[in-house]
Amino acid sequence: MRIVIAGGHGKIALRLARLLAARGDTPVGLIRNPDHADDVRAVGAEPVVIDLESATVTELAEKLMGADAAVFAAGAGPGSGAARKETVDRDAAALLADAASLAGVRRYLMVSAISVDEGPAPDAEPVWAAYIRAKKAADDDIRGRSLELDWTILRPGRLTNDEGTGRVWLAPKVERGDVSREDVAAVLVALLDAPTTIGHVLEMVGGNTPIADAVASIGA
Repeated sequence: MRIVIAGGHGKIALRLARLLAARGDTPVGLIRNPDHADDVRAVGAEPVVIDLESATVTELAEKLMGADAAVFAAGAGPGSGAARKETVDRDAAALLADAASLAGVRRYLMVSAISVDEGPAPDAEPVWAAYIRAKKAADDDIRGRSLELDWTILRPGRLTNDEGTGRVWLAPKVERGDVSREDVAAVLVALLDAPTTIGHVLEMVGGNTPIADAVASIGA
């Protein structure tokens, strides 16, 4: 399968690309900075340079032509202000969905964040609050696209760089906790092969259930 990953130089995206390449898929990493191309190639992915904050839907759709799935794993990242939470975490997710629809790519995976439907706490730091609101808005937008996209939204808990355990807690609602980026990437791979997860919003943290079993239980 040809899988296009938005945010191709991100920590989850690089891990996802490595797993996809290892099993014989063709991952494509969308990156803004051409200096990141070698890092993308190093994990077995094809780098494609495009700025999701300035590209048109037609320009992005051209990059998606022939793909089997699109994965939104982009984010403004630490140190960015509230405005970029909107232009990347919210608007770029919608742009990728629009482009996927235009290119005829139905399968769409969204990497979101745990508990965003609850909104930010009243005393939340302003940029963090903007991030939570942006993620929720993006998720709400995707949830309204069932006629055009076969979507699944994955909401991980607090991300770590720990080695993956291969075991998670995956369900519509889980308690807050940590999860390794490696395990998030492995769950994304499993979701691509699991049509029973289409139309589901899933939270995940580290747990005791093997990833294959956890994903197979959704919609079964």
